[in-house]
Amino acid sequence: QVRVVDSGGGLVQAGGSLRLSCVASGRIAAIHRMGWYRQAPGRQRELVADVNDSGGSTYADSVRGRFTISKDNAKNTGYLQMNSLKSDDTAVYYCNVDLTTWDPATTRIARDEYWGQGTQVTVSA
Repeated sequence: QVRVVDSGGGLVQAGGSLRLSCVASGRIAAIHRMGWYRQAPGRQRELVADVNDSGGSTYADSVRGRFTISKDNAKNTGYLQMNSLKSDDTAVYYCNVDLTTWDPATTRIARDEYWGQGTQVTVSA
């Protein structure tokens, strides 16, 4: 069974920084993509940034140049470094992981997406 836990949110003043973490655990054979999404009250969930298994990354226009996504393959962990935070960045941030699992009993492999539980980021003006 796969578990994805995201953390690192909090309350910060505008201009400040936070670093979010996303840890995937379980019988993971490979992680293909890690992404960070956010959802503010009354708004749809939106993609903030993602990174693929080749290290290629994409960013939403609103965060490019301020946020940096990275991952540590050995630890099945991803990070989102958020600098120069603005009040518009206030939202619940969710980690999404596209990965392949394996079952040693059946040798079956399966690919699926998993979500973290979300971590609140609040930026005060």
